[in-house]
Amino acid sequence: MSGFTVKLVSLIVALTAFGSSAVLSFALAASVGGNRLAYTDRAEENDPPQVAAGIAMGAFRGLFVNILWIRANDLKEQGKYFEAIELAKAITRLQPRFPRVWAFHAWNMAYNISVVTQTPAERWQWVQAGVRLLRDEGIPANPNEMLLYKELAWIFIHKIGGYTDDSNQYYKRRVAEEWQTILGEPPSITLAQTRTRQGVVDLYAGWIDRIAQAADTRAGLIARVPEAERLLNELQTRVGVGPGQELLRRYAFHAALSRSARRAEMERSWGPKNQALSELLADPAYARAWEELIAHTRKRVLIDEYHMSPGTMARFTRRWGPLDWRHPAAHSLYWSQVGVERGENRVSEENMKAFDFVNTNRIIMQSLQELWRGGSVYFNYLDFTQDGDGFYMTTPNMYFVDAYGELYEQVVRLGGVFENRERRAMTPYAAGYENFLKDVVAFYFRRGEIAEAERWYEKLRTFEGLNINDQMVVVEYSRPLAEFVQRNLWDRFDSPTVARQEVFGALQGAYAALLVGDMERFRGSWDYASEAHKYYFEKQYRQMVASGQAARMEYMPRDFRLYAGLVFADMFRLVPIDEAELLYFHAPNDLKQFAYDPIVEIYRQAMGEQVAAGLQQRTFDQIFPEPEKMEQFRDDFARRRAAEQTFRDSLNIDVK
Repeated sequence: MSGFTVKLVSLIVALTAFGSSAVLSFALAASVGGNRLAYTDRAEENDPPQVAAGIAMGAFRGLFVNILWIRANDLKEQGKYFEAIELAKAITRLQPRFPRVWAFHAWNMAYNISVVTQTPAERWQWVQAGVRLLRDEGIPANPNEMLLYKELAWIFIHKIGGYTDDSNQYYKRRVAEEWQTILGEPPSITLAQTRTRQGVVDLYAGWIDRIAQAADTRAGLIARVPEAERLLNELQTRVGVGPGQELLRRYAFHAALSRSARRAEMERSWGPKNQALSELLADPAYARAWEELIAHTRKRVLIDEYHMSPGTMARFTRRWGPLDWRHPAAHSLYWSQVGVERGENRVSEENMKAFDFVNTNRIIMQSLQELWRGGSVYFNYLDFTQDGDGFYMTTPNMYFVDAYGELYEQVVRLGGVFENRERRAMTPYAAGYENFLKDVVAFYFRRGEIAEAERWYEKLRTFEGLNINDQMVVVEYSRPLAEFVQRNLWDRFDSPTVARQEVFGALQGAYAALLVGDMERFRGSWDYASEAHKYYFEKQYRQMVASGQAARMEYMPRDFRLYAGLVFADMFRLVPIDEAELLYFHAPNDLKQFAYDPIVEIYRQAMGEQVAAGLQQRTFDQIFPEPEKMEQFRDDFARRRAAEQTFRDSLNIDVK
């Protein structure tokens, strides 16, 4: 081959290589931009000085970041958390795809710095800072990094949803306030829907579907509902708000106020903006525009500010159960499940060890457990927004029992719990599932659903993972149902969730007995609920310095009469009119007093319309006569709430 031929071939090869690299460079640049793979190449005004130094080091940036990382860890160990935050911020700017620094940074704020502040509000600011760092910055920069999803879910389930932090009750109220603002109150469940779990799941999924199907843009909103443009202009001109969280906050406040007896009193102090918003809300010409505008606003806030998908939220509801997003466990479930799904898309035989599926799945299980033990949320949004002390209570949600049980069985089977029984008699998974079955049996038994309790008792007796080294297992699980429940109860009362579900289940059982006039069964269940409530608060109640106005393990009201009355009043939202009449008729006068005002709100108007139309002969007052001494009860109830508030305010030490 001549020299000219060699040069020609070399030139052709070089031109081909240059052309290919030019084509590939566009694809690589697009991938770098789309997946945020580029490192910071310029320092901004508020960046720590280490960012500029790291950028100036060029190829030695990685070594410099390692030095910063070691220094940040040392500062954390020395308790210099704020200095560690500055270094962590520099590292995340220099190498945004370094997941462990994001996790370190968020943990430092949510756990270390929060506890050195003094008030619940100050602590909440730092916990929220940790959540936002992961949700709004870390995960978008590392969308397939399971570690960050696990860490975010853990903050929700442990720091906010647990009770190790003295201020956890304040955190729970803030989450409830935030998500009632964003999504509104969850749908009301009727008796017809409670007959089937699927009916309730469909109701809740449809609630989120409405948001997922809303218009994506302002133009799309106006195209659907032309009058929305005029409403938006009115809101901007008269109220000074547009689509966003401020509009949702005002809308949620007016929605809560519309159901409150304090409305007339509060309206007298309104300024022109609140008055204008009230008029726009009441204008029938804007009814459909309001519906579409609020759904559109909720969708944009979820996607743009919370980086959450309404479609995914609805899908998880259909998969797991009726999620109330005011509960921290709903968010831990969401983020851990999203992390698992995104991790599964990247996993292979070679890199499987890099993905923490085990611990992330554990958070899903723990979230479902919290939702069945206390997934029904009762929250006074109006009081909390006004004085920071709204009534907050969670009660067991039976619609998550099956989902939790099914997931647990999948995990224990995949984990080999039933294999090599001779070598390993018990595993933590199996022990956890055994405790779950015990609690479910007791819960249904206290509710008076004996057939359902027997079904779960049979699952417990035949569970393959029972500890075969414990010779008493066979004896304990051969006892009759009632005897088994009584003998295996009190050792579980160290858990506040178990105590709550026992008290709540017993109260529901007592009220079920009222329906049939079985006063003996009512009194037995009532006495048990009272004793269980007393036992828990004597054993577990502690007031903490940083807890503000609530105790660390205050999972239900300290006043048993208040708790029992509120649970009784809520029963009337679940039963039809005939059962409501029987329940009210058989109830003692003090329970009627708790229920009367809610009953007025639920039934009076509808029954009045039926009487006027000739569809019913008896009036509301004939079916639900006002209890004796009702005015005195209202005064006593107000004083009781005020006294409890004064008691909380007076405690500024740990009364262990």
